[in-house]
Amino acid sequence: MLDLKLLRNSTKEVGALLKRKGYEFDLVNWSDLENQRKILQSETESLQSELNTLSKEIGELKRSNKDSSGKEKNATELTARIKTKSKDLDILLKTINQIVMGMPNIPDEEVPDGKDESDNIEVRTFGAVPKFNFTPLDHLELGSLHKGIDMESGAKITGSRFSVLKSDFAKLQRSLISFMMDVHVNENGYKEVYVPFIVNSQSLEGTGQLPKFEEDLFKLEGDQSYYLAPTAEVPVSNLLRDEIIESKQLPIKLVSHTPCFRSEAGSYGKDTKGIMRLHQFEKVELVQAVEEGDSDEALEELTIHAESILKKLEIPYRVVLLCTGDLGFASAKTYDLEAWVPSQNTYREISSCSNFRSFQARRMMARWKNPSNGKTELLNTINGSGLALSRTLLALVENFQQKDGSIVIPDALREYFKADSIKQN
Repeated sequence: MLDLKLLRNSTKEVGALLKRKGYEFDLVNWSDLENQRKILQSETESLQSELNTLSKEIGELKRSNKDSSGKEKNATELTARIKTKSKDLDILLKTINQIVMGMPNIPDEEVPDGKDESDNIEVRTFGAVPKFNFTPLDHLELGSLHKGIDMESGAKITGSRFSVLKSDFAKLQRSLISFMMDVHVNENGYKEVYVPFIVNSQSLEGTGQLPKFEEDLFKLEGDQSYYLAPTAEVPVSNLLRDEIIESKQLPIKLVSHTPCFRSEAGSYGKDTKGIMRLHQFEKVELVQAVEEGDSDEALEELTIHAESILKKLEIPYRVVLLCTGDLGFASAKTYDLEAWVPSQNTYREISSCSNFRSFQARRMMARWKNPSNGKTELLNTINGSGLALSRTLLALVENFQQKDGSIVIPDALREYFKADSIKQN
């Protein structure tokens, strides 16, 4: 969430920045609520001061064995008035908090203005787009040829947008998971964690999925407010919730392999065919937590770490800087990694690497202790997929397919897959 002091002291400036992201800040309503808050707080504090003075007078009268009944009656009346004012103030503060919780993060200055993904800026590319001397198959056709992707069984077991991977394709996914985890732990310096797949509402509020994006979540029935994790970012980042980290522990760099569950409520009609957009998918997620002055560098580093997987797998890709219209709710700045998908003749997102600055940390109360002044300060959080598994598998099989239908396994993956290609049985 945004800093309340910033909102109160620079209201118009914040409103202008949020407008870049398409959020209309109701300045009139905010000013009205803030005026009410100031009046109520002032009245409550004044009444409390009056009560404190009266309490001292009552104490003095009692110590002198004098009659204090009149003042005690006044104190009772003051206490009732304070209780009423405090209740009104609590209601008002909850209203203000709900508004602030619904506000997106402020975009960084270097984020370009734009309406949608067409306005994103290409930063760099890697690898040559393959040129086939035959008509390439898409991932579903390759999956059918090798009996490796079974959408029908996924639909039978659960429903649409669920899949079953079989034989060499299931093995390929398992190999990719082990490969990615080893690279990030052994080469990129991340600590591996294994986290729950079910999260509570506080965790989702902490990273910004609640309250705004509840329709995109799978909520479990029961007395508890439990949800299936929509992204590994949620449980991993919330390891820092309500924690105060010593400076010597920074930077914190965590990696985790988890399944993710999304209803895809906001993507009706998009990528309904195949494994590009599923209700259940898996990711290897990278999370960093740093002090404020290091977050720009941390975003660049984390993005390079995610890129390292694509480079080692020799999958052509590009990096784009997201414009304000495509920037996520909680993000201040995001790079998308987009892998080349031959069947679509375009690049498609395979990872989003984002700097949230203190936006998530303020919601989670994730802090670090600054040894220079002894004070606690908010962490800055950064995360990104390193990488999304189903999309990595899709890009790999399409880019490395051969004329005879076989699929070459990239050199870096062969020690995990234990073969140099996938051939028809």
